[in-house]
Amino acid sequence: MLSLWQAAMGSAQAGPDDYDGVEFWGPPERAGWLTKQGEYIKTWRRRWFVLKQGKVFWFKESMVTRASRPRGVIPVANCLTVKGADDVLHRQFAFELSTRTETMYFIADSEKEKEDWINSIGRSIVQNSRSVTDDEILDYDSRK
Repeated sequence: MLSLWQAAMGSAQAGPDDYDGVEFWGPPERAGWLTKQGEYIKTWRRRWFVLKQGKVFWFKESMVTRASRPRGVIPVANCLTVKGADDVLHRQFAFELSTRTETMYFIADSEKEKEDWINSIGRSIVQNSRSVTDDEILDYDSRK
């Protein structure tokens, strides 16, 4: 059974369904080392993150190949906000990624890295959000 975290953020142990068709080993939109807080045991660990095609993957190693298996996946379409969290964690270069039910924390290596990740993930959230579909757009002219 999936925890709320796994359902909302992506599973801690990513399975092939989580990265369906995403060639995470190819050129990413953004990639780099971040320190991430664990899901169950709240320790901080350095992981290699890859943002590609609306998903954030993380790995133990930076050498990502076709044979690599992500340690976790976050579909950005499920995310509502990405913002700085220095004040929340009382740590420099911290940011958070939130869904309706969960918040995940990260620490970058510099202010620039933090801003670059926030901007890249934010752009991906906007591109992948399903806020308005064609069916939901009201055509006011046709209602006259």
